Amino acid sequence: MRAPGGPDARIGDVLLSVENVSLSFGGVKAISDVSLDIRKGEIRAIIGPNGAGKTSMLNVINGFYTPQRGRITFRGQTRSKMRPHEAAEGGIARTFQNVALFRGMSALDNIMAGRTLKMHKNLFWQLLRWGPAMAEEVAHRREVEEIIDFLKIQDIRRVPVGRLPYGLQKRVELGRALAMEPDLLLLDEPMAGMNLEEKEDMSRYILDANEHFGTTIALIEHDMGVVMDLSDRVVVLDHGIKIADGTPAEVKNDQAVIDAYLGVAH
Repeated sequence: MRAPGGPDARIGDVLLSVENVSLSFGGVKAISDVSLDIRKGEIRAIIGPNGAGKTSMLNVINGFYTPQRGRITFRGQTRSKMRPHEAAEGGIARTFQNVALFRGMSALDNIMAGRTLKMHKNLFWQLLRWGPAMAEEVAHRREVEEIIDFLKIQDIRRVPVGRLPYGLQKRVELGRALAMEPDLLLLDEPMAGMNLEEKEDMSRYILDANEHFGTTIALIEHDMGVVMDLSDRVVVLDHGIKIADGTPAEVKNDQAVIDAYLGVAH
């Protein structure tokens, strides 16, 4: 889906930089001295075998884990750790391997939840649902309706998400993340558990979010066909160590990557 080779006008300067990050749990090293960067406007894939440290890396980026070593620079601000609320307020949104939605709420209300940090009227006005608070809610609902149209889920907007098939739940979760208007969107296995048709749909929405909204995306994905089609650059982790970093074509032909995926002993 991506045009191979050549400069891409979408891609700008470094948005986020991870420098020499190490993360351990007791005696288990999840990440060992890993450095990588994500450039504004790109789709950046993080791949590797099970247990490679991919989700741990996303958890470090959005502040769920605090690394023992290293630092993170996001939008020019450098810190040794990032708290989850700081990540969200700063413009980092996240989806998860296992769908994390409010199952009793409608698709519309779940996506509206993504606008919470954009709402500025205090609790008193929100409880009244009148005047400035109502005007603010109407404005946010207009933004949410645009996302619903973008994801083509108009017909399930009032359906409780717990009643939706898995593929549509993943689409609603993507909608909630997009509702935050993130500078950086972290997708943890967005295609997991999907059939071929659902993967094709999700791939298109990811590409369109990148191109239409200008959203910078970092994704973990096991389907190598999806990774090669969507990504501008790919970083490969194995047992918490970075073993390759480059374009999809470069990574695909890297012997260390081939060995890792074939299970060749180190």
